[in-house]
Amino acid sequence: MKTLDNYNFSNKKALIRVDFNVPLNENFEVTDTTRIEAAKPSITKILEDGGAVVLMSHLGRPVGKEEKFSLKHITSKVSEILGVQVKFVDDCVSDEAFAASEKLENGEILLLENLRFYQEEKEGNEDFAQQLAKHGDIYVNDAFGTAHRAHASTAVIAKYFENKRAGRLLEKEINNLDKVLNAKEKPVTAILGGAKVSSKITVIENILEKIDHLIIGGGMTFTFIKAQGGEIGDSLVEEDKLNLALDILKLAKKRNVEVHLPVDSVVADKFDKNANTKTMPVDAIENGWMGLDIGTKSVANFTEIIKASQIILWNGPMGVFEMEKFAEGTIKIGEAIAAATKNGTFSLVGGGDSVAAVKQFGLENRVSYVSTGGGAMLEMLEGKSLPGIAALEN
Repeated sequence: MKTLDNYNFSNKKALIRVDFNVPLNENFEVTDTTRIEAAKPSITKILEDGGAVVLMSHLGRPVGKEEKFSLKHITSKVSEILGVQVKFVDDCVSDEAFAASEKLENGEILLLENLRFYQEEKEGNEDFAQQLAKHGDIYVNDAFGTAHRAHASTAVIAKYFENKRAGRLLEKEINNLDKVLNAKEKPVTAILGGAKVSSKITVIENILEKIDHLIIGGGMTFTFIKAQGGEIGDSLVEEDKLNLALDILKLAKKRNVEVHLPVDSVVADKFDKNANTKTMPVDAIENGWMGLDIGTKSVANFTEIIKASQIILWNGPMGVFEMEKFAEGTIKIGEAIAAATKNGTFSLVGGGDSVAAVKQFGLENRVSYVSTGGGAMLEMLEGKSLPGIAALEN
């Protein structure tokens, strides 16, 4: 797969698929600029070479053309972050759109309207992809967050370009995931949280060959605990996944992977920020109580594993961190990962909730890398080929 290195974009018009699917408030202001900032290195490289840039992205899940999902709302913020006044055109395949990209001069940036205003984008329509391809001389995919989608702008469009490359962000995401999936240093520890075993099963099965320790937290803890005969009170459980949990434990043992489950749990009498709370052994939770965070003994146990790790993957919180009473476990594990990182451990954080947690608790600059693509990262961890990446290799 070719990257932006060793290529001069002078007098070239680069059509870049970026992921500007950013959150907006009720005034249509961008509330988190991470994804825009992540695209800046690729855009800057092309402009500094003396080229021009046409940006295409989706925003939200519009049904047809919806004003609230127009990319015009983010144009001023993109201009501010890139340090260049970004031009905008209110379509992506109209005569007006093609005229705008046609007259774009070197050093200029054009942002096309939301790709998902067209159903053809999600359908991976070839004619739509071919139309989009008219906007540039060279195609660059820098949207890791959508690389797992077989959409027109990610998986189909590349066939209409002789010259296609991975942007800086896409390259960085692949390289950082590779550090986990093909780690040379040992031990490697995966920390998986979140609500359900079912959503992580293929990840677990794939990474068991590559890790030494598996730490499990969050709601999926209780499926494992109940499967082994523990009492979990009113805690979340996937009753139909109990045998699956036992199979995972057997497979881990076969692969010489140590599985670490919580030993205590912060429990509540209801799912509410004002609930009464106490700490109970994770396998002896009384009826009427539900586990919503890991307890202090579990934090201490997990911290020792983290401290001794050379490579750490963290996907999913340890509890319901959105409520202050149940955030402590996630915060402490995040701080333990940050401390290990400071001592030379490589740490990768990915997946919507864990990324939200590291940002909320000021830890994002204290870990090695925070992935921008939850679904795409999970599919890579599952061992799947991502259409948007495969398209660049063909």
